[in-house]
Amino acid sequence: MENQLKILGETILEVKYEIAKKVHEIRLSEATAAQKQFISQLGEQEVINIRANFVAFFGEALIKGVDKEKAYNDIEKWGKETGQFVYSLGVPLDEALKDTAFYRTFISEVIEEAAIKHNMSVKTVFASARVIDPLLDHAVYCFSLTYVDFYKKTLESAKTAFIELSVPVVPFAKGIAVLPLVGNIDTERARLLMEKTLEEAGRLNLSHLILDLSGVVVVDTLVADQIFKVMDALKLLGVQTIITGIRPEIAQTVISLGLDFSKQVTRATLQQALVDVHLFHN
Repeated sequence: MENQLKILGETILEVKYEIAKKVHEIRLSEATAAQKQFISQLGEQEVINIRANFVAFFGEALIKGVDKEKAYNDIEKWGKETGQFVYSLGVPLDEALKDTAFYRTFISEVIEEAAIKHNMSVKTVFASARVIDPLLDHAVYCFSLTYVDFYKKTLESAKTAFIELSVPVVPFAKGIAVLPLVGNIDTERARLLMEKTLEEAGRLNLSHLILDLSGVVVVDTLVADQIFKVMDALKLLGVQTIITGIRPEIAQTVISLGLDFSKQVTRATLQQALVDVHLFHN
């Protein structure tokens, strides 16, 4: 049987580029204009080479027998490289995984034709499947893992950039800045609020910071606690804070929660706060 498996493996290696081209042509016909442009820049032949090298894994496994550790390590390396490449193309994961079905189909067709040609037993065909199927499944696993990992990293980078933009300390005049907060304040944003505000207060040499809450949807104990912490930290730096933009419904929530803003300077509008600060400076 080993000799027959070697024949099947050699046959797969002989037609690896044919299989690669078939898969490539099908996938290219479904690609977007942007994906086609990316492939064109990379070089279409390079993409076909990547596919052919993948097909070769299975031919070599049939010829040499499965050295499980080496075969799986090679497949894992391929999965990581290809997962990153496909993600950079902007191909959705479910679309990318369709390749698996094409590889499986075309390799099976080659094995079937070779088995008939060389009058091989059904047992040999099943033996080849026991080699190829686990490797292909592991390739899908490694590919998916890498794809998802890059997807998560991209999301985290986008989230970090968004959060950083959501804590904008805007200089208004010498020693004066405004921090307009918009949306919800969760734990991560609260942490960044503290870091960025203190950093900017020092960099801009602030004496006054106006904290405008008119865009904050909800003020609960967490939000209030973080605001108080920021103000206490700023006080240690010699920066006086003024809170503006507390809407009536937010004021009612603050009272119902028993939150104490009495020691904090508050003004109804940003304009009123700016008048106070200018009077102080003058």
